[in-house]
Amino acid sequence: MTETTAQETAPLDDVMLAMDVVDTLRHHQDLVTRELASEARETQLLEKLREIYHQQGIEVPDSILREGVAALEHSRFTYVPAPPGLKRRLAEFYVSRKRWGPALMALALMLLVAGGGYFLVYKPIQNNLATQARIELAETLPATMESLYRDIFNATKVQRAVHEADEIRGRGLAAAAAGDRAGAEAAITALTELRDTLRQEYSLRVVNRQDEQSGFWTIPEINTQATNYYVVVEALDARGEPVTLPILNEENGETELVSTWGVRVPEEVYRTVEADKRDDGIIQRNVVGIKQYGFLEVDYGVPVLGGAVTRW
Repeated sequence: MTETTAQETAPLDDVMLAMDVVDTLRHHQDLVTRELASEARETQLLEKLREIYHQQGIEVPDSILREGVAALEHSRFTYVPAPPGLKRRLAEFYVSRKRWGPALMALALMLLVAGGGYFLVYKPIQNNLATQARIELAETLPATMESLYRDIFNATKVQRAVHEADEIRGRGLAAAAAGDRAGAEAAITALTELRDTLRQEYSLRVVNRQDEQSGFWTIPEINTQATNYYVVVEALDARGEPVTLPILNEENGETELVSTWGVRVPEEVYRTVEADKRDDGIIQRNVVGIKQYGFLEVDYGVPVLGGAVTRW
């Protein structure tokens, strides 16, 4: 090692020795306390330090010993914690990042995914649905009502159907303009049913099959002195296939979808059908009424009393 290098490293060695002296003084705190608190001269403390190092086989210059004593007195080479405050709390928080870092990263990732799902998926879907709903209320549903009204106007052969369709359409358009989707859809349902009724074609025939009733009578509970007479009819289309219709049961007030039901008739009609079937087991005059295209109601060929039952 050159002389220049030795001169450069000497100061570092002196610093290390001074730090060691401070460390020795800390490990012999009772000595430091007694000696520094007494009025004895510094040489006595230096002598004791020299003896300690001599016992370890280390020769330390007095200058280094004095520097170590001075460093201890001035708290050199001693870590002094920062005073409590925001900076210290931030530093401690940063140092402990290995504990809270993974959890924070996981939470941040969850929030990122949730936020992305909300803004990139859920929100656009909701906006699209809202836009579609506005378009349907402003355009689609009113256009459907107008189309159904035209179908009814072209199909009907009775003015009553046109008046009904016009009233329903008016209510539906008002509901759509007010943002009432349920009201608009209810109008479309009513117009659809009215159109379908006009388009229906079928005949009502007395049921004439073995082991099935063609008629029956009942005594109403509210008037036990009266008797209601019914003939059992079925709705058949041009191909002879059953047609299902909504029929109001006058006994319980419920509407049921059926293809066979009892029509209330005067007693003389009931007796006529009864006699016709008893004659040879076949009812020749079995057509009770006909529902034609363009009409709302059945055109009955026999007197009826306007009531019906779906169960007997």
